[in-house]
Amino acid sequence: MPAVVLAVGLLWSGDFRPRTQWTFSLLAIGWWLAVGGSLGERVQRPLQTISNLLAALREGDYSIRARGSSVDDSLGLALYEVNALADVLREQRLGAVEATALLRHVIQEVDVAIFTFDQDQRLRLVNREGERLLGPATRVLGHTAAELGLADCLEGEVPRTAEVPLAGRPGRWEVRRSGFRREGRPHQLVVLSDVSRALREEERQAWQRLIRVLGHEINNSLAPIRSIANSLARALSRDQADLPTRTDDLRQGLAVIASRSDALSRFMTAYSRLARLPRPTLAPVDLPALVRRVAGLETRVPVEVAGGPRLTLPADSDQLEQLFINVMSNAADAALETGGRVRVGWTTSRDRVSVWVEDDGPGLSETANLFVPFYTTKPQGSGIGLVLSRQIAEAHGGALTLVNRQDARGCIARLTLPRRARDNGGGESA
Repeated sequence: MPAVVLAVGLLWSGDFRPRTQWTFSLLAIGWWLAVGGSLGERVQRPLQTISNLLAALREGDYSIRARGSSVDDSLGLALYEVNALADVLREQRLGAVEATALLRHVIQEVDVAIFTFDQDQRLRLVNREGERLLGPATRVLGHTAAELGLADCLEGEVPRTAEVPLAGRPGRWEVRRSGFRREGRPHQLVVLSDVSRALREEERQAWQRLIRVLGHEINNSLAPIRSIANSLARALSRDQADLPTRTDDLRQGLAVIASRSDALSRFMTAYSRLARLPRPTLAPVDLPALVRRVAGLETRVPVEVAGGPRLTLPADSDQLEQLFINVMSNAADAALETGGRVRVGWTTSRDRVSVWVEDDGPGLSETANLFVPFYTTKPQGSGIGLVLSRQIAEAHGGALTLVNRQDARGCIARLTLPRRARDNGGGESA
């Protein structure tokens, strides 16, 4: 434009004829308008294209692409970058759609009830399991938690187990809840797991195991009793003149019947004892004194008390004593097989106390069935000693483990209990 103005000014200030002045002035101005329009079109059209592309991206349409994108000039490079941005957003949107579809599919297929409530506690989402409890989604969506009977699930601590009557029946449910935001508004996610069904299944399996064990033990006693009773009945039905000669056979048969009856009685007594273990009555217990007293009861093999720090802890003295008797008796039985010894000691940490009992026996050959009720490898064993001991340990908030020793032959039993009493300090040795 300055060049055109300068040329027209020089043209009109010079000594030219008017016709020449008007002709060249119109040509200069026409050329200026043509070149300016072309340059403007070349700049404005890519900018308009970029504007249209950005508007399409804002509306979620990633299918539009700009032509003429090139890295050779600035506007072409801008078009190229917008096209690349559209490709990236398209891939991200596709991934988000696929992830959302997968999440919805998983939510529909899981066997737990899932609900989402908005800030007004109105139901906004329910999965298939939730529909099974509340009804079709078309009928329950938009209703408040109070109307659906789920108001308690939006309050209180989680996770927890609650009695929530759903689908016209009471039940025990594990309640889990978390918060999230959707469209900038707070929402709550509630997950209900039916624990009563799992508990019933566990109860059924427990009854099956119990019936198998009881049936096995009772049949083991009744089968020889039945056989011997039949033999004695046949013997008595024979000629009475031979009765004196069969007195020894009768005595032996009756002895076997009495022995199997006593074994069955001991089994039932042991089971009753295992099933009726009371809750521990906690009181301060002097652990070193208790361990030393139990160690002194074992006279078959020497029991070395390695000792440990003086301490007291809240426990049921009678139950804890029974636990130590069972563990030390098993250790002594193992040590008798090899002529070894038994050692016992204890250590403490910040909040736990650990009592260990190790023996020089042959070690554990079958670790999978150690705590299976009535399983035993001893000819005269009842199979409840370790089970009862573990129940006592767990009732005190602790644990009982048995493993083979790594440094030598034998086994080590370790009882871990919570330590809630102060340590009186000092050391103690055998």
